[in-house]
Amino acid sequence: MRQTLSLLSAAFGLTFLLSACGTTKKIQALKPAPNYITEVIYDKQTSFLNLPIEIAISDLQNQTNKYLNGLIYEDNSLEGDNLMMKVWKQAPITIDEKNGKFELVLPLKVWVKVRYGIEKFGFSVYDTREINLNGKAKISSTVSFQNWKLNTSTQIIGINWTESPSISIADKDIPITYLLNPALNLFKPQLTQMIDQAIAQTLDIKPYVLQALEQMSKPVEINPTYHIWFAMQPLEIYTKPAVIANKKIALGLGMKAYLETCVNSKPTLTFDKNKLTLSAMDKIPNDFSASLAGLITYQNAAALMQKNFVGQQFQSGKRAITINKVDLWGKDGKLIVELGMSGSVNGSFYLSGIPTYNSEKKEIYLDQVDFVLDSKDKLLKLGDWLVHGLIAKKIQQSCTFPITDQLAEGEKTMKTYLNNYQPIKGVTIIGAMTALNPDKIILAPNAIVAIITAKGQAAIRISGMN
Repeated sequence: MRQTLSLLSAAFGLTFLLSACGTTKKIQALKPAPNYITEVIYDKQTSFLNLPIEIAISDLQNQTNKYLNGLIYEDNSLEGDNLMMKVWKQAPITIDEKNGKFELVLPLKVWVKVRYGIEKFGFSVYDTREINLNGKAKISSTVSFQNWKLNTSTQIIGINWTESPSISIADKDIPITYLLNPALNLFKPQLTQMIDQAIAQTLDIKPYVLQALEQMSKPVEINPTYHIWFAMQPLEIYTKPAVIANKKIALGLGMKAYLETCVNSKPTLTFDKNKLTLSAMDKIPNDFSASLAGLITYQNAAALMQKNFVGQQFQSGKRAITINKVDLWGKDGKLIVELGMSGSVNGSFYLSGIPTYNSEKKEIYLDQVDFVLDSKDKLLKLGDWLVHGLIAKKIQQSCTFPITDQLAEGEKTMKTYLNNYQPIKGVTIIGAMTALNPDKIILAPNAIVAIITAKGQAAIRISGMN
């Protein structure tokens, strides 16, 4: 009987021991719940962009001819100068450039009525004569840029007449053009004023610039799959002196603006033309900063880790585990790694690390990898060989996610916008990137996003007027 009790006691103890051992080998660590920033707005970056506005002199010529047409001067009274005169634009104005100035030729048709005669001994004898003349006015204009407009200062160099009829007064032949001089002295200031007004009306660039900037300031979803947006907010416009050369007018404008990239949210930057200031600057900066996004989905990242870890065995003495499952997600800015294992310890445990960008290798890696607190506590109860062994180090060494292709695609997209891109008619963007610098890593709900700051120079060329 005593022997039977002893055997039962031994059997019960063995069963208890095996049960206890089985329980300790099974890990039921608390699974960290995913937690993402659903709306990510990256810090606005201040950039400077050139706005070289070029207006072909042919465009200026066309617009000036639309503005200045038909009868351009009229004097219907003979009193004072004994002349009545009407002046028409006979043919289109031609505009050229020389030595930084506009040179205009205005074909004229002049109708003049001349009153002439004599007064003697209290008697007066007068006659009138109507004459038609054709000529070309040669005009020169200097240019300055002020308050969004090209202002001109115009003067008439001279008028070349195609004929010069004369009339006989007191037996003397007097050229009619000589008699016209008093009237022409009144006509010339009015003509130069009309030309200045026509050019100012033609070269009011403010509507063109504001329209172009308003269109370009509308947020653009550059990656619909991952909801990546880009927006621009113009802040200030800078001006340099206008240059007239090579058959065009070149305005050296520049712009200070915010550039913003957003994930999972449409940018809130707005364009307010009433707040846009205009100021003169001798040298306009030309450096922009914009954000590129390199992405890797959690699914693809987990697949890479599956390839690196599933089937690997970690051993310490007689104890060993094999990794048979890998999964990834984000929580509070850290990447959670779930490793399912079997062997001396069965179950799943969790590590966390800070995703960091390696600019040389163009890859995302995990830094400061460690076990999540609950997993660490449960593993320590089994012994510290897992907690302080090779697993965490191995993960930190091997948990890398190349994003070369994604960055190349982002860079390609950026270059598309810098290579003669035309958002609207008459507006062209040109430029080049000079550097790519890492900024931050964002754990979005559907992907790991590496934000890279692209630096370079860019210009928004505005040309053509309708």
